[in-house]
Amino acid sequence: MMAAPAIEIAELAGGKTAGLDGFHRIKVKERTWHELAAGCAAGHQDLGGMWFDSGAIQMLLFSEQQKMRAIVALAARSGVYPSVGCYHAPAIRLERALRDIHGTDPQGLPDARAWLDHGVWPSAAPSQKSGKRPARNYEFLSAEGNGLHQIPVGPVHAGIIEPGHFRFTANGETIVRLEERLGYAHKGIEALCKGADIDRAARLAARISGDSTVAYSFAFARAIEAALGWPVPRRAEFLRGIMAELERLANHINDVGAICNDASVVVLHARCAHLREQILQVSKSCFGHRLMMDCIVPGGVSCDLAPEGRGAIEQLLKHCAKQFEAVVHVYEEAPSLQDRTVTTGIVRPALAAQFAAGGYVGRASGRKFDTRAIFPYAPYGLLKFDMAGRSEGDVDARLMVRVDEVRSSIDLIRQMLELLERGPIRGPAPALKAGEGAAMIEGFRGDIFIRLRLDKHGRLAHFHARDPSWFQWPMLEAAIEGNIVADFPLCNKSFNCSYSGHDM
Repeated sequence: MMAAPAIEIAELAGGKTAGLDGFHRIKVKERTWHELAAGCAAGHQDLGGMWFDSGAIQMLLFSEQQKMRAIVALAARSGVYPSVGCYHAPAIRLERALRDIHGTDPQGLPDARAWLDHGVWPSAAPSQKSGKRPARNYEFLSAEGNGLHQIPVGPVHAGIIEPGHFRFTANGETIVRLEERLGYAHKGIEALCKGADIDRAARLAARISGDSTVAYSFAFARAIEAALGWPVPRRAEFLRGIMAELERLANHINDVGAICNDASVVVLHARCAHLREQILQVSKSCFGHRLMMDCIVPGGVSCDLAPEGRGAIEQLLKHCAKQFEAVVHVYEEAPSLQDRTVTTGIVRPALAAQFAAGGYVGRASGRKFDTRAIFPYAPYGLLKFDMAGRSEGDVDARLMVRVDEVRSSIDLIRQMLELLERGPIRGPAPALKAGEGAAMIEGFRGDIFIRLRLDKHGRLAHFHARDPSWFQWPMLEAAIEGNIVADFPLCNKSFNCSYSGHDM
């Protein structure tokens, strides 16, 4: 294939105003599609997701430098379109998944293997004319060399976690290659949402990945609000932010403890688990659910914060700040712990930038991107916080980014409690109509993206969600190369990618 010239999304937008949701909508021809894909490879913009709707292949592109986001659509006759993956590697798994679900045909896709379909689905995708099913025996990539052996792990693991298969190729204890096989937790969220009313779709979105239920509900609500012009009261905006930061706080503290546990320092794991439990208990007492599931709804929130709840959160923050800093002190003063985490599982900054790796994975490798700061949404435009960041890209850096974000979340919640005003918690519902909306929300793992389209009755005609894990799982494969097998659990926990979020 001849190289296409690279183009930036700003050149296509041409000064046009973005939609209510902040996204430009651009229809392109095949030549421009090639140029945009080459632009991603050249670093002019980042790829944030791909989906198939109304006979068109669509992708999210965004540029933090230009503060611009665009949804680009290309008409794909019979599902055929030029592969973005042949230019830009981060698109490969997205295109493999789309082919499995919709039967699309990305011309020039470098990897022809199935991704989500493990050969056990009852029938081929409707537009897959061949009707052929993927092979049950998945062909892992080969590695050549003397003394190499393979170690298969999963998909069933020794714990209450979701399924995923890891195929290690090693030379003695040194890992030469890791290849993942995911898709075991595929739930068909897109198909389940099709035709659903807004309330049912909101509940499905909240259950895509249970540890990010607030973030997914937040993104879904904002996409619906953009599609219908649904106003959100100021008090509800701050309550949403408080919930989002409580979720971030609980997950980051839990992850710090889990990383220490995989380095055999069990006492720090226990202390962090206890702190997380206290956060969940306060969340339930304030918002009615330990994970605050279904608390963020289109138009606002479903439950208010009572005066005693505000006091409970303030006491929790004071307690967390003190107890967590004690954990951090032990971590920083323990050479045996540092020996396990420093220089282990390095993600190079160039690779993090190429894959637009979000959250602590990207920010630990020098990628200064946080949706709350780059594309601010309510209530973050009214708040002050510093974006956490490191450049070393190892387990230690990913842990320390979490540490900084725990401190930041405590401060952000305090700011929001101070700004919280009396008032309604949900805006009046507008008339149902056809419309389209999209949203990016910073979950604890990174940026979550949702795009949806409503029919004339206000039901979901199309729904697409993209978890940050889609671009983080490939980083784990790269990070573990050259490390020893025994360090994989530690490295894996420092990523803590979501199986369920990926396998939607």
